[in-house]
Amino acid sequence: MFEFDQYLGFLAFLTILTIGFWLMIFLMTFVIPYWIFGSSIERFKEIKAERKAKREGTTLNQ
Repeated sequence: MFEFDQYLGFLAFLTILTIGFWLMIFLMTFVIPYWIFGSSIERFKEIKAERKAKREGTTLNQ
């Protein structure tokens, strides 16, 4: 059936495949949503600060 070195190669393949699968699950469920949500919040803060600066700039000029 399998020789010992083929068995070790098969185990290495299964290990790498399993690690890749769980890494993909981790990235898809935690890292990517965290990154998107955090960058969205930062962008909204920048937009709010720009609006506030623009509003204060127009009230000071009047």
